[in-house]
Amino acid sequence: MSISGILSPKRLACVAFALATLGAGALEYTAANAADAPGAATLDAMQTVTDVAGRTVKIPANPQRILLGESRLLMAVALLEGQHPLANIVGWQGDLQNRDPQTFNAYAAKFPQIRDIPLIGGATEGSVSDEKALSLKPDLAIFTYGGEGPGRYNALVKQLEATGTAVVFVDFRIHPMQNTLPSVKLLGEVLHRNDEANAYIRFYSDHLAHVRSLVSGVPEAQRPKVFIDLLAGVWGPCCHTAGNGSFGEFIQAAGGRNIGAGLLPGALGDISMEQLIVSKPDVYIATGSWTRPGVPSVKVGALTSQQDADKSLAELIARPGFDAVKAIHDGRVHGIWHNYYDSPYNIIAIEALAKWIYPEQFKDLSVKATHDELYRRFLAVPSDGTYWVDHPASAAAVHTAG
Repeated sequence: MSISGILSPKRLACVAFALATLGAGALEYTAANAADAPGAATLDAMQTVTDVAGRTVKIPANPQRILLGESRLLMAVALLEGQHPLANIVGWQGDLQNRDPQTFNAYAAKFPQIRDIPLIGGATEGSVSDEKALSLKPDLAIFTYGGEGPGRYNALVKQLEATGTAVVFVDFRIHPMQNTLPSVKLLGEVLHRNDEANAYIRFYSDHLAHVRSLVSGVPEAQRPKVFIDLLAGVWGPCCHTAGNGSFGEFIQAAGGRNIGAGLLPGALGDISMEQLIVSKPDVYIATGSWTRPGVPSVKVGALTSQQDADKSLAELIARPGFDAVKAIHDGRVHGIWHNYYDSPYNIIAIEALAKWIYPEQFKDLSVKATHDELYRRFLAVPSDGTYWVDHPASAAAVHTAG
């Protein structure tokens, strides 16, 4: 089953509109130009910002009641809120617990009150209750543009605004290389955490600049071909992937040629096993977070052991037919946390991809050191878990572990 199988025609139309409106845009931003980028937050004397949807919004002087659409937005808010990431959140959707239970449980271990935050819906826009959201009386609402929460033209947006709630849209999902830093800056403005936002923008930009310095001179024709298998196994045999957007932008930033970009018209879509085999990828990367019982899939993320992650990747690529994929046959197989696709932590994914695509050029790069620094400097939860798998376990190891 693909994403189109679980979204309504109305929801698909909204996503298509978001893709067309956002556009491909520039693919990289730095700390110096994030403030001037389209969609970046700008604060004037009237205390207004411009969000990534191009909307001008007057922001509260001291927001105390914050409503999130998708609860996975916690990963962005937590960057800026220090040791109290949940303090002002009054409600959200249930997607974090449903789609990334490991991260939810990691936060619950330190902040048990996360289980008491009211839900306004499940993991889709259609599940959101306007009545419940309005009853929480937020003074600030943060939604994702083109995501699974209330969209720009959802009736809830106007209802919230009519009550005096400021509503802003961020994007880490559709065009992350264009919108991650403007979205972080926007959150810094609306949460009045400008110093924290600027510190993260500098951290991100420095790491991205290092990757670019090593891959920018590689001619397009010489760049390895990369296939990204999104939530591999969860959707069925083969294969949900990224085209011109989403994880596909990480591949491009890391110096690879994204196979999906030439096969799909938008940011996300499906290709057949035959298309994958004929494309002859040099590198195969599977993403994972939530799973389906009895279905092989990549198990990575918070609170996940290295052994379980290695075993899961080996089981995934042992599916019938996948041995005919060039990258799998050659042993260039990797797994990574799916939710980098919707998170400002995506710089970790870019570094990991760069190291996999160009192992010799990036032999001195420690992705783990970058990951650990991000958690140590910016987050209130430890970096426990396994977020990527460099190689699958051997068949003998899987048999022994099983």
